[in-house]
Amino acid sequence: MMDETKLSECVRMDEATLAGLAELLTEVVADGASVGFLPPVSPEEARRYWSGVLEPGVHLWIAADGGRIVGTVQLQLAMKANGSHRAEVAKLMVLPEARRRGLARRLMLAAEEKAAKLGRTLLVLDTREGDPSNLLYRSLGYVEAGRIPGYARSAGGKLDGTVIYYKVL
Repeated sequence: MMDETKLSECVRMDEATLAGLAELLTEVVADGASVGFLPPVSPEEARRYWSGVLEPGVHLWIAADGGRIVGTVQLQLAMKANGSHRAEVAKLMVLPEARRRGLARRLMLAAEEKAAKLGRTLLVLDTREGDPSNLLYRSLGYVEAGRIPGYARSAGGKLDGTVIYYKVL
């Protein structure tokens, strides 16, 4: 069966998109994702976060399947004069039931393509030590730059390390 999931760059945050992204964030955090939030994320907290995402220098992609948002990623351009060649990949999320279909890879490739079109030649990102996302990033050619122990608190209170990656486009 062919995957019917559509990827698109979000340039305007309408009510349906805001609601879908809020649901996505709430569900992935409840499932254990380390994306800057601790469970439970209230719908109001999730909506507040997403309502402020689209600002200058931020590009947002959405993966939708049957009208439901099932994944997203952000490309955050460095806005300082000495950083006009780089960007950060942030908040890669895919609903648990939509995983293992290549959506995260497709979202990453969309962000990389946009970065290249914008003249960004260096991408950076970080992810929790031990998460499956480490395998994805390495398979896409990201290089480990280092690790920081005790970087982010997990839902259970444990301090998890983070792995910092970069990729030269």
